[in-house]
Amino acid sequence: MATSNQPLIHRLEGELARIPLVDSHSHVPGTDPTAHTLDDLLGYHYYTELAHSCGMPKDCLARDHDPQARCREILGWLGHMKNTAQYNWFVHICHEFLGFQGKHPTVADADALWQAARHTFGRPDWEKELWCRTNLACIFLTNDFDDPLTGFNTSRYIPCLRTDDLVFHLHDPLVRARLARATGLEPKSAGHLRQALSRLFEHFLRNNARACAISLPPGFTPGAVSAADLDRALASPVPGCPDLARGVFWMLAECCQDHGLPFDLMIGVNRKVYAGGVFQGQDLFDRRTSLVQYAALFNAFPGVTFPVSVLDGAQNQELASHAWIFPNVIAHGHWWYANVPSIIERDLRDRLNAVPSVKLVGYYSDAYKLEFVLPKYAMYRAILARILANDFVAPGVLTETEAVAVASQLLEGNSRRIFRLPASGPGPG
Repeated sequence: MATSNQPLIHRLEGELARIPLVDSHSHVPGTDPTAHTLDDLLGYHYYTELAHSCGMPKDCLARDHDPQARCREILGWLGHMKNTAQYNWFVHICHEFLGFQGKHPTVADADALWQAARHTFGRPDWEKELWCRTNLACIFLTNDFDDPLTGFNTSRYIPCLRTDDLVFHLHDPLVRARLARATGLEPKSAGHLRQALSRLFEHFLRNNARACAISLPPGFTPGAVSAADLDRALASPVPGCPDLARGVFWMLAECCQDHGLPFDLMIGVNRKVYAGGVFQGQDLFDRRTSLVQYAALFNAFPGVTFPVSVLDGAQNQELASHAWIFPNVIAHGHWWYANVPSIIERDLRDRLNAVPSVKLVGYYSDAYKLEFVLPKYAMYRAILARILANDFVAPGVLTETEAVAVASQLLEGNSRRIFRLPASGPGPG
C-alpha cells in the first residue's frame, strides 16, 4: 500500500462510515434480534467451529451446559485464533460495546465480560442504541416459508422468503404438512403446488418481504419440468428426486416473476461434509459447480433480478462475468468462507474493475445477532476505502466525491433500488 495514500484512505473511511447500511442478508431473528448474554456472541458458529477445529471438545456446546462456563471454555481457545478475521470481530465488539480495554480477551476476562454483556445487553434501549451506533437503515432476515411474520417491525427487519425446504425437502411429510398448514392447500399436484406457492408469496408481500432466497448445492442445475412430470414426482415423492427439486425451483422463479421479487441465489454449498462437526460447522464449499448451470434460468426470466453469491473465491471471476453481460444478474456480497479480508479484497477489486457499480451489492453481514453487523461492516468499509483510494482516486480515475458515490451505491443505494425499498430511511412501511 502506498504510504502517501494513508490520509486519503482515512478520509474515505470517515465518509463511508456516514453512509446508512442496507444489510441485504442476515439470520437475525426479527423477534429476538440482539444478544442477551456473552453466550449469544461466543455461541456464533464461527467461534464454536474454530475452537473445535483447534481441539476443543464439543461437550461444552451441549444445550444443557452452563452458558457462562461455555463462554469461559471458548475464551480459553480464542488465543489460537488471533490471526483470524472472526477473532477481530469479537474483539471489536468487546471494545465497542463491552468496555474492554485490553488487547486480547482471555479466559481471565471471562467473568468480567459476562457481567458487562449482561449489563449492556439488558438495557431497555439497547436495540435502539445499537441501530444508531451501527448506522443501520434496515436489515433483511431469513424467514422459513411458514413464518407468521409477526412480532417485529417489518420496515426495519425486512422479511425474506427462504425456500430451501420447499425445493429440497418437499418429499418429507413434515415439510408438506407445514406447507398445508401455512396455505390451506396440500401439494398433491403441480396445480395445487402453484396455488400454495402463490399464497406464500402473497403472505410475504403483505408483510413487506422484498426477496426470495435459496442456498444451492454444487450439483443442482435449474430447468423447466413439465406439469405431468411434476405431478408424478409429487405423487410419489422420494429424497433427491430431480424432477421434484427442479420443478419446485422453476415454479418459485415463476412466482418471483409474477410478484416482482428478486430471487437471491447462494450457490455452491455442500452440506454435512464434516459429519462430526459442531452445529452449523459441518458445511463447506465445493468447486464442482459453474454458473453455466444457471444460464437457462437467467435467460428464461429476464424480468427477475438474481442477486448471486458464490462460496468459492475462484468462482468470483465467473460471477463478475455473468453480472457483466446479464442485465438481471447482480454480484451479491461476500458469502461465508469468502468473507475474510484477503478474499474480499481480491474479489471486490476484480468486481470494481470489471462490472458497472450499479450491478454490485457490496456486502451483507450474514449475522445472527445485530451486534455483529458493526464489526463486519467496519472490516468491509476499510477494504473498500483502501481499494477506492489506491486503485481509483490516487490514479485519477475517480475524484474523492465520485468514489464516495460509488461506495454509497454498494452500501445502500443499489440495495434500495434492486429490492424496491424507499429512497431513504428504513424499509417499506
